[in-house]
Amino acid sequence: MDEFDCVVIGAGVVGLAVARELALAGREVMVLESEGAIGTGTSSRNSEVIHAGIYYAHGSLKAQLCVEGKALLYAYLESRGLPYRRCGKLIVATAPEQVGQLDGIRGRAAANGVDDLRWLDGAQAREMEPHLQCLAALHSPSTGIVDSHALMLSLQGEFENAGGIVALKSPVVGAVCQPDGIVLATADGTRLRCASVINAAGLGAPALASRFEGLAKARVPKDYFAKGNYFTLAGRAPFSRLIYPVPEAAGLGVHLTLDLGGQAKFGPDVQWVDSPQDLVVDPARGAGFYAEVRRYWPGLSDGALLPGYAGIRPKISGPGEPAADFMIQGPADHGVAGLVNLFGIESPGLTSSLAIARRVAHLLAKV
Repeated sequence: MDEFDCVVIGAGVVGLAVARELALAGREVMVLESEGAIGTGTSSRNSEVIHAGIYYAHGSLKAQLCVEGKALLYAYLESRGLPYRRCGKLIVATAPEQVGQLDGIRGRAAANGVDDLRWLDGAQAREMEPHLQCLAALHSPSTGIVDSHALMLSLQGEFENAGGIVALKSPVVGAVCQPDGIVLATADGTRLRCASVINAAGLGAPALASRFEGLAKARVPKDYFAKGNYFTLAGRAPFSRLIYPVPEAAGLGVHLTLDLGGQAKFGPDVQWVDSPQDLVVDPARGAGFYAEVRRYWPGLSDGALLPGYAGIRPKISGPGEPAADFMIQGPADHGVAGLVNLFGIESPGLTSSLAIARRVAHLLAKV
């Protein structure tokens, strides 16, 4: 049986950030990825937004790690010359009852350390975005967009330069937690005894953890899959900033985001599904998108929305339940030395990735 110091399961943006952090700290690290390329799951099927840290409950991991991660990520992107744009966004109230909600959002943001939001009335918002219709808005200047694949390639490169190894097409099928280490089993029959294991398998993290012998099943949350469909805009959008409606229960509403090339997309919506492989966008859902988008952009033309792509949120709370926080579960939580499970790392996971990596490294610092 081969021996290895530290294995990270999953080569999404969070797994790569964790692996880089540990390798730079002097650990011998290998990343095991089930697919044939890095970042093919949630990391490549999202809005690529750098979130400010506005919406999350005060004191939650999402709030703390988003605000910390945003600062780390902007500094990282700037220092490496990676593509990003601090374009800002407007959170818009399109009905009278939503105007009061903006006050609550601004208060929560301030509690989280986000102190740069600016209140706009409808006229001020239209001065910034003439095609926008709203009664009031909050301007978040520190929201941005990033090329997530360029970020992941950079993290991978720095990880490998520090001596790390990425093994593709290497799915982990189970593990045995023993007093002298964690023995991982891969699909090809390889067995690795590791001092530390980080389960960063994203959508598959709970299912994988349930196959770890020696990890109490009560410590593994149930997984839920919230599909987010995106529709792209035919032609160029008349907006230079991201436009978000007041948030809804399971997501942030059907918002307008831009990529670095200026292409606009709308979404994600929330569609609860049974399988993380359910990634086909049903064109019939476009009717609901038109209705939602026209609340803040009444000038959206018929036929302008084209089915784009879908992503799946790795939820650990189900329909009708309050949104769960990130679950970063270390040895003090489950009693297995050297094991860290990352559950429910949905948005703002991309923004928080470097901060999550620091948190994991701290949990394993004495291992």
